[in-house]
Amino acid sequence: MNPSVPLILCFFSFFLWITPLLAEKDLRIGMIGLDTSHVVAFTKVLNDPHHPDHVSGARVVAAFKGGSPDLKASSSRIDGFTQTLTKDYGIEICPSIEELCTKVDAIMLESVDGRAHLKQAQPVIAAGLPLFIDKPMAGSLEDCLRIFELAKQARVPVFSSSSLRYAKETQAVRQGAIGQITYALCSSPASIEPTHPDLFWYGIHGCESLFTVMGTGCQEVTRRTTKDGLIEVTGHWGQGRIGVFREAKSYSGIAKNREGKSAQVGSYDGYAPLLKEVVGFFQSGVPPVSPEETIELFAFMEAADQSKRLGGASVSLHTILKKGKNYR
Repeated sequence: MNPSVPLILCFFSFFLWITPLLAEKDLRIGMIGLDTSHVVAFTKVLNDPHHPDHVSGARVVAAFKGGSPDLKASSSRIDGFTQTLTKDYGIEICPSIEELCTKVDAIMLESVDGRAHLKQAQPVIAAGLPLFIDKPMAGSLEDCLRIFELAKQARVPVFSSSSLRYAKETQAVRQGAIGQITYALCSSPASIEPTHPDLFWYGIHGCESLFTVMGTGCQEVTRRTTKDGLIEVTGHWGQGRIGVFREAKSYSGIAKNREGKSAQVGSYDGYAPLLKEVVGFFQSGVPPVSPEETIELFAFMEAADQSKRLGGASVSLHTILKKGKNYR
């Protein structure tokens, strides 16, 4: 008998023994709200090791169905997405968020309706679980502020982001590829849902790209309409720095530094880059996007609505944030 055979058999037996243990170390993710295509797309990337964009380290194992009867985008799709998750991926459906929290290590709040997020986030925060909130973080700036306040009090890590933030070109500019940005224009579709502020529903994607490259520090906002009747919002960051969101049919953008050097930004690179950040966040407990930046992003979008109501007048973000805090 070849003397190496027992050694090979030994290693093979060890591999068979250790593989289930390694699999058990994957973080168990729970999802709240099965009324968006994201729940299926995210589960495919996380749970299927053969997926070309597979992200390892965590698996979706359970969910709370949720849903908003008064929102067609929710009520018309929730049953189909729920069926796909249970039949194709064996996801357990829990009758309450509280029960879901007992079965998982972290939560992805996916409800398409931002108005539901504050109420749905509360039991997760109470359970002390790290929480990722898909866009929009909330249905109002006030709710966004409240979620961060509750999380801070409970010392629970929370963050929210669009997948557009993690496009390769956008991140390169964020990391200083051409230095400080003095002008940026980012575009995305901006379909409107009447139950939400205009840009919260879909324009948030382009706004997220804009804040990724411009950072915080926006002081005032004006909203106008292009010759084609599309939304255009201009933010002034001080020191002559300007950031513009413009409604368009696709995702695109450009950023420039003070010397005029430019770089492309604002593309959509799929869900995997975002999910890598989410899994890393669940593992470390360190949010990759600060509450301050997300709050300012939401103040920017809410200020755009206020500017629209005022016929395109300039609106101070300080005023919008003060109003949001007073509302609470």
